[in-house]
Amino acid sequence: MEGCILALDQGTTSSRAILFDRNGQICARAQEPFPQHYPQPGWVEHDPVELLDSQFRAMENCLAQSGFRSADLAGIGIANQRETAIVWERDTGRPIYPAIVWQCRRTAPLCDELMRDGMADEIRRKTGLVIDAYFSGTKYRWILDHVPGAAERARQGKLCCGTVDSWLIWNLTGGSCHVTDYSNASRTMLFDIDRLCWDEDLCRRLGVPLEMLPRPVPNSMVYGSVASGIQGLEELAGVPVCGAAGDQQAALFGQACFAPGQAKNTYGTGCFMLMNTGGASVRSDGGLLTSVAWNLNGKTTYALEGSVFNAGSTIQWLRDELGLIRTAHECDELAESVPDNGGVYLVSAFTGLGAPYWDMYARGTILGLTRGTTRAHLCRAVLEGIAYQAADLMDTMKRDTGRSIPRLRVDGGASVSDVMMEFQADLLGVPVERPRVVETTALGAAYLAGLASGVWSGTDQLAARWQTERTFLPKKDRTAEYAVWRQAVERSRHWANP
Repeated sequence: MEGCILALDQGTTSSRAILFDRNGQICARAQEPFPQHYPQPGWVEHDPVELLDSQFRAMENCLAQSGFRSADLAGIGIANQRETAIVWERDTGRPIYPAIVWQCRRTAPLCDELMRDGMADEIRRKTGLVIDAYFSGTKYRWILDHVPGAAERARQGKLCCGTVDSWLIWNLTGGSCHVTDYSNASRTMLFDIDRLCWDEDLCRRLGVPLEMLPRPVPNSMVYGSVASGIQGLEELAGVPVCGAAGDQQAALFGQACFAPGQAKNTYGTGCFMLMNTGGASVRSDGGLLTSVAWNLNGKTTYALEGSVFNAGSTIQWLRDELGLIRTAHECDELAESVPDNGGVYLVSAFTGLGAPYWDMYARGTILGLTRGTTRAHLCRAVLEGIAYQAADLMDTMKRDTGRSIPRLRVDGGASVSDVMMEFQADLLGVPVERPRVVETTALGAAYLAGLASGVWSGTDQLAARWQTERTFLPKKDRTAEYAVWRQAVERSRHWANP
């Protein structure tokens, strides 16, 4: 097991730890869910300590089942839910407020204010982003505004802020490293993606003091080492933490999309399509986002991205809130039991719509219900709704770049759904490729750490390891259904606009 990499995949609803060997194969894995908190409609929070504890338990359980020796471990890589914002005390490490999750809509009024102030063009030019409550910058500002004394303490350098990568690295290294990688920094609405630094003017205008922000760093380098005395992880003391990327950029890397024009789509809690645009930070005219994909050896690669806020979480909603299914697999079985959706369309805008609509006030909508509608039709409408939103993203991506996407690589928990992948291929009109290793987010984090620690020599070696498990080919023209989907989206828009 010499030269193993431990990858941490810290997601929105659970924390995972996966041990990869030097061949990129999984040796062991563990997953720990943690609670979601919804204090008000449209608000989503995590307890940062619960999140951290779940990640540490996953690490402990993964290593316990692997039989590894600490000398076998070459490094630790991190992939994380990206825009979730945490603020903590520099001296004690205690959070001053719950983590505000990327899905949370509470800062929509602040975003409206920024747009009225005419900041949209400047933010797009510098950060590659649109103004939206999705991103971290307004979340930091909200915490500073609503925790007594926090703004002054932040200016005094007594508070730290960061996305989940920063929170994990800080705690793994015993508070010695307050950093964030370039890919996560590029999702804050505060980071200049061309100069690779915090933009002082944006930070000032959003009210986020530079003193509280982490140091931006490349995606593959030694940030620090695991501190001694972490309960359950004592054996990891001294192991380098040496790779980090936002989960979607990590998945693009894990899918070996190293060449401009290659694209992947991840079907997780949300749904995220990214296209590698090489060294060009292309700005979108169609509502897509431009982010840092990764920085290796001083060279920055950029990506265009489209986001669907609710994908796998919609299947969870069927299971946990409506009680219509017992397992995610049952959703597939029911969807396959009917020939079509029975005229039912479901727009999962529970927390607004992302690209290409960027409507913070859209809300979930079900259309086309009849007395003959069954739960099987609803299950099929959920899966098709995810695929429709991915088609919206690819359609916009092709228009923005003037480049066709000859095939789409897919990953994430919901990509195991054959019925959804078949429908996706029909909608896109291109092959959909599912890899043998679907844990591409964790694999990307492992690859970044392994490059820094010398386990792998370069991206050519990694690209040669990518293998297809199954290719789904387009079989049916879905143009008519797609036109109805567009009508359904319009019915969902601006619903909660005050």
